[in-house]
This record gives sequence, structure tokens and C-alpha cells, in this order.
Amino acid sequence: MPSRTAGTRKAAAARGGPAPAAPRPPRRPRAGRGGVRGLRERVMRAWDRPLTAYYVIIGAGLLITALGLVMVYSASMITALRYDLVPSYFFRKQFFAALLGAGLLLAASRMPVKLHRALAYPILVGAIFLMVLVQVPGIGVAVGGNQNWISLGGPFMLQPSEFGKLALILWGADLLARKQDMKLLTQWKHMLVPLVPGTFLLLGLIMLGGDMGTAIILTAILFGLLWTAGAPTRLFVGVLAVAGAIGVLLIKTSPHRMERFQCLGASDPGGAGDPCWQAAHGIYALASGGWFGSGLGASVEKWGQLPEAHTDFIFAVTGEELGLAGTLSVLALFAALGYAGIRVAGGTEDPFVRYAAGGVTTWITAQAVINVGAVLGLLPIAGVPLPLFSYGGSALLPTMFAVGLLIAFARQEPAAKAALAMRPGWGERAGGRWKSMRRRVKKRPSGER
Repeated sequence: MPSRTAGTRKAAAARGGPAPAAPRPPRRPRAGRGGVRGLRERVMRAWDRPLTAYYVIIGAGLLITALGLVMVYSASMITALRYDLVPSYFFRKQFFAALLGAGLLLAASRMPVKLHRALAYPILVGAIFLMVLVQVPGIGVAVGGNQNWISLGGPFMLQPSEFGKLALILWGADLLARKQDMKLLTQWKHMLVPLVPGTFLLLGLIMLGGDMGTAIILTAILFGLLWTAGAPTRLFVGVLAVAGAIGVLLIKTSPHRMERFQCLGASDPGGAGDPCWQAAHGIYALASGGWFGSGLGASVEKWGQLPEAHTDFIFAVTGEELGLAGTLSVLALFAALGYAGIRVAGGTEDPFVRYAAGGVTTWITAQAVINVGAVLGLLPIAGVPLPLFSYGGSALLPTMFAVGLLIAFARQEPAAKAALAMRPGWGERAGGRWKSMRRRVKKRPSGER
């Protein structure tokens, strides 16, 4: 049967008029928008998946640690040879600490939230006890002018203040969560007491050893906990003003700390004893790296010009050997880890998880900003390592445990828990592959050998 459109065209042709145009076929819907807007939409859809934060925390944490091991080996070889040690001496110690840290990360990621809360007070008491032992003559050891180490025998040493950061996060998160359950956080005295006095106790023990860099990180963790708890602006500003006044007093009364402020943006190192020697050579290392660096292991500054090349200034060696591309990659990994931590803190209904995730994220991001800012000459040198990256087992172990906390919290989200429950286990996957392979194999004839 001819269509109505075909009949219309025949009638128009008989009258001598133009035939109407044939109807266009319906457009197919586009698979997705192109350009920057389409890319942004795809990224946002991928980020909104339940397991994205879980995978980002695991991937970023492990990649930072692995790249840090490579750079520790490269940056520490010359220092080891200077002390008549094998070139891989510092790398071996860091690798052993990374193995222990991986065990702590795995254990923390598998612990339930109740067990994390139960560990808060034992870790706090243990950290305070060890920080008191640091000040006991014959037990505490001074390194770099700061007495904040305990000798464990041989080449192994422990810095208890690094575990004080983890203790403050767990204890503060548990304390604030209990008070929120009792609806006490609406009163300013319950928000500050005993959180602020307990933090000042830890800060006092740290400052007895002269470690202002760790004290700054501990203060940042306190502010992160108060901010996550929803402290009023006037209360937050008041605590910040008090902490700032104390910090200015401690800096003004210490000529060594004043010299560090005077080296901001220094480009002329002067002589070998100049206080700005380290800051200037850190800038030299970054400037000589160019876009893609001089090559892994080809740093010039690590040959004695740059002090603490494998600890506080390992980011400068990374810029010299891997260039701007390498340093931006490290910063992107820290940014991804921090953003994933913020998502975990903001997407949970459990107050302890929210406060602990906010504290861990504040700790890692603030310490990374302070370390990188000092290397770039934008901030005074605080003597803090780059988290998960610099050499130092005492800093690596609690930090990897903290990353395990974030992984555990990301697993506890309802949507993530449901997605993980739907995934087949390794045994099921292997069994499925084996069965599919058996189905593909053709049976041979009985007489074939």
C-alpha cells in the first residue's frame, strides 16, 4: 500500500508544482558530549561511583610510597658512601619500614570501627609515655639539635612524636564523637575541654625537645578536628589567635628559628656555614631539573651540596632528576589522596569516622604543604618530612597506619560495602576462568595420542 507521503508527491508532480522534501530520518542520540564539558561529565560520573574513593586512597597511597622508595635510594646513595656504608643502606632500612607499614596498613584497613575507637586511649597513653622517656637522660637522643628520639639499639631509632599525631587523631575523634552522641558539642566548653588541654600536653612534650615542625603539624590536626566538628568561627579564630601568639613568641625567642624566616626566597647561599645554604640549594635543584629532569640518579646537588637530600629535601632531588613532570605527579597524588579523604569524611553518618578521616586528611595534606612550601622557598624550613615519601621509618609507620584508617572508613560506606559484597572473590574468579577454559578445549578422539 503506497504511503501518504508518496501519494502527495505524485499529486504535486501532476499539478506541476515542486514535490515536498522527503522527511528526514530521526537523529540517533549521541553517546556522549565531546570536548571539555563531556570529559568533565565522564570524570564526575566516575568519581560518583561508590568505590572510587576506596580505590583512589589505595592507589595514591601505594604509588607515593613506591615512588618514595625509588627516590630514597637515588637521593641517599652519596650520603651512605660518605659514611662508609653500602649505597643501598638507607634504602634497605626504608624498604624494611615499608614492609612493616604495609602490614600495619592492611591490619588497619581490616579493623572494624569499634576496634579503632578501642585503640584510641592505649595509643595515646603509649605515645605520652614514650615522649616522656625522650626527656630522660641516657634514653633520649638528640638529632639535629632536637631531642626527640629514642635509641632502639644499633642503627634503629624511634621518634615518639610521630605516633603522637596518630594518637591525637584517634583520641580526639573518639572524644568528639562521644560528646556529639550526648549532644554536648553545642557548648563551647565541651568542644574545647579536654581536647585543647590534651593537645597542649602533647605540644609541651614535643617543644621540650625543640621540634617546632612536629608541633605545627599537631596544631594543624587540632584545627582540623575543630573544623570538622563545626566549631563556631569566633571559637575557631580564638584558638587560632592563641596558637599564633604562642608560635610567634617561640620564634622570636629562638635565633635559629628567626634565621629560617630570614631565608624565605633565598637564592644566594653565601658560604658553607650560611643559614640559607639549604634553602638556596633546594631552589637550585628544582631549577636545574627543567621539564623532565636530568634523569633518575643524575642529581648533582645530592653530592654534598644539598643537606638532608633524602629526608626533608627529597622533593628537591625529585625535581632535579624527574623535572617538573615528576614533581607535578607527586603533587597530583597527594591532591587525589586528600580529596578522597575529604569525600570519606563528608559522606559518612558516623561521627567518629568523620572526625578521624578529617584529622588524617588534615595531617597528610598539611605536612605535605609545609614540606613542599619549604623546598620551594615559600615557607620557612620546618624540618618535617614529606609524608610516605621521605626517608624515616618512624614517620612512615604511623602514616601508613593512617592511610589504612582511610581505607577502612571508605569500605564502611553503605554503597561501597554493597558494591564490595557483589564482587566475586578471587577463588570464584579463578574458578570461573578455569571452567570457561575447560569449555573451550575440544575433546580429543579416543584413538588420538
